[in-house]
Amino acid sequence: MTTDPGKLHSDTVAIRSGRRADGNSLSPVLFPSAVFSAETVEEARTKATSVGSDRFYSRYGNPTVAAFQDAIAELEGAEASRAFASGMGAVSAVVLGLCSSGDHIVAQRQLYAATQLLFQAVCPRFGIDVTFVDGTEPGAFADAVVPGKTTLVFAETPANPKLDVIDLDALGAVAGPVTVVDGTFAPPLIQQPLRHGVDLVLHSATKGIAGHNDATLGVVSGSSELINWLWGFAVLQGAPASPYDALNATRGIRTLPVRLERQASTALAVATALEERDDVVDVRYPGLLSHPQHDLAMKQMSNGGSLISFDLAGGIEAGCRFVESVEIAQLATSLGGPETLVTHPASTTHVNLLPDELAANGIGPGTIRLSVGLEHPEDLIADLSRALDRARS
Repeated sequence: MTTDPGKLHSDTVAIRSGRRADGNSLSPVLFPSAVFSAETVEEARTKATSVGSDRFYSRYGNPTVAAFQDAIAELEGAEASRAFASGMGAVSAVVLGLCSSGDHIVAQRQLYAATQLLFQAVCPRFGIDVTFVDGTEPGAFADAVVPGKTTLVFAETPANPKLDVIDLDALGAVAGPVTVVDGTFAPPLIQQPLRHGVDLVLHSATKGIAGHNDATLGVVSGSSELINWLWGFAVLQGAPASPYDALNATRGIRTLPVRLERQASTALAVATALEERDDVVDVRYPGLLSHPQHDLAMKQMSNGGSLISFDLAGGIEAGCRFVESVEIAQLATSLGGPETLVTHPASTTHVNLLPDELAANGIGPGTIRLSVGLEHPEDLIADLSRALDRARS
């Protein structure tokens, strides 16, 4: 873009960004090639030794992937971004790319289960210590930092699945270690952790960013120095984003603002309707006044997002009957797409956690996670109401 993205609204940036390889094509251009030719040995040598080279070998970089990275960096207000084959590819690259044996990580307790298992099961194998804290407690991250030893502080906000919200200003003020936020539940038009002093923000771009359930990839954004370091590890890690997925994700970015606006509006209506039922308890949605951190959420998020969690008074039996009874909504474990999806975390996304770990994350036997899509709000509320009636019968 010739116009400074910092002077444009995010809606416009979503349309105009990530076009360096497109020429005069309005659609993203696909470069499916795994390798690119060189005219001379010196040219090949330059490509092989250049950080971020996108016309050498697609494990190093690819023009279609680079366009997606450019778009995300502009939306995040970052100097650079790096895309990966999945959200967990991005998480593992950050953790293993920045931490070594003898290092220490501070992570919040409220996490996506696969990230938690990475910290609990993989990090100890490499001699990396991890301390878990309640991310909603003021000062918890800073108090757990061990000077000279803590390398990374890792947060997720809003957190999966109970939508706990972390104070980004407080996290960004933690001195010493690299601070990281998984912002999957709040794409960059809703929340921009880098503007709060956080060092790195990552997403499972499979979800809201790509937004159509047809791409699997992750992305990390931050300073050029940190992203270049992670690029070096990523080349060895071997988990680059596919150009096909990157193209679909760039296409998804074009409609991201209107999708997020519609999903958030519907989510607020659905959450309000759920709160009125006596068979539903602990409805969590950042846009509701009843959310424990509503004021903080609205301070650092442009809207409440598209995710809702709630518990059914009937426990696991009611939870299972509910997710099997929906007709417009669908039982699936992803989020952020055009279809409304319901998930029973204790039996899917967090099934590998022990009972005490589920309890620590606030996940009960009747906890439901709802990803609101683009259906008409009235149709969706009616569908959920019918399923709830069946669940308690």
